[in-house]
Amino acid sequence: MTAPAIPAAPIHARRPWVVHSILPGFGLSLGITLAYLGAIVVLPLVALAIRPWELGLDGVWRALTAPRVAAALRLSFGLSALAALLNAPLGMLLAWTLTRYEFPGRRILDALVDLPFALPTAVAGIALTAIYAPNGPLGSLAAKLGLKTAYSPLGIFIALVFIGLPFVVRSLQPVLQELDREVEEAATTLGANALQRAVRVILPALAPALISGISLAFARAVGEYGSVVFIAGNLPGKTEIAPLLIVIKLEQYDYAGAAAVGLAMVVISFGSLAAINWLQLLLARRGKA
Repeated sequence: MTAPAIPAAPIHARRPWVVHSILPGFGLSLGITLAYLGAIVVLPLVALAIRPWELGLDGVWRALTAPRVAAALRLSFGLSALAALLNAPLGMLLAWTLTRYEFPGRRILDALVDLPFALPTAVAGIALTAIYAPNGPLGSLAAKLGLKTAYSPLGIFIALVFIGLPFVVRSLQPVLQELDREVEEAATTLGANALQRAVRVILPALAPALISGISLAFARAVGEYGSVVFIAGNLPGKTEIAPLLIVIKLEQYDYAGAAAVGLAMVVISFGSLAAINWLQLLLARRGKA
């Protein structure tokens, strides 16, 4: 007599990690996605992480702690953070105005918000320099007050605010449009004044989107080159940004040094965005609780 045949285990039992989908082509889509991410994102980052170590550990440390490099990194990340923080109240005010009020020219103003997206960065830099230069309309007015706008850190700050504002506005607008006004009316009937409604009702609902807009504005500002290089003045140690320093090192054929500065920017940016995303997740969990 022969033993009864044991039925083969189903595929999903033998491979419990496989998640079956009713949509066809999952394997092909996943393969294309991973290949695209590997070629466009992972491989360049791996090459960037490997190239600086041609200098050795001491060489990388000397390259990153050089006064010129340290000053450029402090300037880029410091002004980017300040510009993103300033864009938070400005973007919230502009998004609130465009969402809650009807007035002549509202559509034009709404379209102008996207202007930094549409303008080539070099055109934006030339326009800002023409406006804020010492002989420009706003630059000459600031000079009478004792302020130097163009060719100074203040000019860089203005350019970073200009390019980062649309990210905050466009992140907040959909949330404001979906925000139920009955909640605000209920808070009013319970005796809340305008400040209490803004702080306890509206701001908690906007917090995740606001942090997302701030992080996008910060990320854009850190890597901005075209709109900043014209108005900065590019004085080493004073108004020289990190992206420009990378370009200068490449022109000097110091590829390892340029990669070292780029790697430092990636590490600092990744840490900053990780902290911002953690804060956003924390606020979202508190909102659900």
